[in-house]
Amino acid sequence: MNHPDPFHVDSSDPASRAILRRDFLGGLSAAGAAALASNAPRLLASDSMGEITHPQPTADHCILLWMAGGMASPDTFDPKRYAPFKKGLPVKDLLSTFPAIDTAVDDVKICEGLEGIASILDRGTLIRSHVQPDLGSILHSRHQYHWHTGYVPPQTVAAPHIGAWMSRVLGAPNEVMPAFINIGQRLEGIGESEELKAFTTAGFFGSEFGPMNLPYPEEAAVSVRPPKGMDSQRFANRDRLFRRLVDASPNRDRISEHQRESLLRSMDSAYRLLSSADRDAFDITLEPTESYEQYNTSRFGRGCLLARRLVESGARFVEVTTEYVPFLHWDTHANGHETTKRLHSDIDRPIAKLIRDLEDRKLLDRTLVILASEFSRDALMEGKPGSNANDQATERVDALSEMKHYGLHRHFTGGSSVLMFGGGIKKGFQYGSTSPERPLVAIENPVTIEDLHATIMTMMGISPRTGYEIEGRPFYVTSDGKGKCVNELLG
Repeated sequence: MNHPDPFHVDSSDPASRAILRRDFLGGLSAAGAAALASNAPRLLASDSMGEITHPQPTADHCILLWMAGGMASPDTFDPKRYAPFKKGLPVKDLLSTFPAIDTAVDDVKICEGLEGIASILDRGTLIRSHVQPDLGSILHSRHQYHWHTGYVPPQTVAAPHIGAWMSRVLGAPNEVMPAFINIGQRLEGIGESEELKAFTTAGFFGSEFGPMNLPYPEEAAVSVRPPKGMDSQRFANRDRLFRRLVDASPNRDRISEHQRESLLRSMDSAYRLLSSADRDAFDITLEPTESYEQYNTSRFGRGCLLARRLVESGARFVEVTTEYVPFLHWDTHANGHETTKRLHSDIDRPIAKLIRDLEDRKLLDRTLVILASEFSRDALMEGKPGSNANDQATERVDALSEMKHYGLHRHFTGGSSVLMFGGGIKKGFQYGSTSPERPLVAIENPVTIEDLHATIMTMMGISPRTGYEIEGRPFYVTSDGKGKCVNELLG
């Protein structure tokens, strides 16, 4: 982490980590229970700053490409001084483990292995000065919650995901399609599942505005088909029976009328989709072979293909994630360089293909595509020397002796990168910068989560001051309604 914090609890201490995790989950559980019992939120027409009016949208759809686990900017989109692996190299001298390459934008370089994205960088904006606060231990849980909802957890109410805000305020361009779809993240069996579930929701808005979760893109088509061998009459009968079961639930008294009706409306939406030809958008096997293979680098790559097909059919907000699993993927606590090299290969071709496909289909101008992560990383290993010599994730070294030490490992919130394409964003533009030497903090035009969200919402036609009254208090789409659109990013 980049800033000393007098309230920071050592994340390498298992006892401290367990206490904080318990407190964190306890707060989230209380907020979740409160959400179930909450009545319908009331839209605010004005606040202390006056009447709330929505801006003219420059985008109709939004795709969030989520680099879950902490993507290291110096090894992706903000290359620094490159040092190849050699035994004895002091860790303090290691900033980037990949050399820089040219891009389609003059004088803007990114890291080797991302040649596809380099070729389409002239279609978008590269922000190199995104900053997050240091939230102490349980970093991934807290930072992912903060980024996706705009609020630092725990809250007294269940904060909606930004996709749920778009679903609630804007609805779906095609009423048959879910407005909010989440691709690639399993919510069971991977560790920290409750923390992931805490922000992957519509919060106090209700079930109908929550995400349709599709962990495996190749199985998405199955999720929108009636069971095999079931005719339309039997399918309709089963739907009616399910509704009666929901209505007779012993937990009904704990759920407000608003939340119950929202659940029933979400069932209506699911029934319409399963009965519609639009469900073909979920079947990525219908994609022409040549196009499919361009996306077929990984589950994330296939998720990018699914996202494009869903946006074409009218989905409002789609998130595609590399998936958060502790100590895997972008959670590069060990073997950082080799893992990042694989991730370059996973994301590069599909992202470039996605942008070109949207452009070719005349959709890019009205589709905002965002690539982001919860924080960046630097080269220092976490943990105390000798604390657990067999655990690569906590082992700390001062000089490189093995390839597993070569990479960027430690969580770093002082400066990260965000890519944005389409939807009214400037083209071929770089915004902000970080220091050329450690600590690699943002030194020009820092962009907070609140201001980034305000910019995204403005482009989607939602005022950053949009709020609802819930439990007698106002709750805004950007924290306390204070997010400011970064107008310099708009084309």
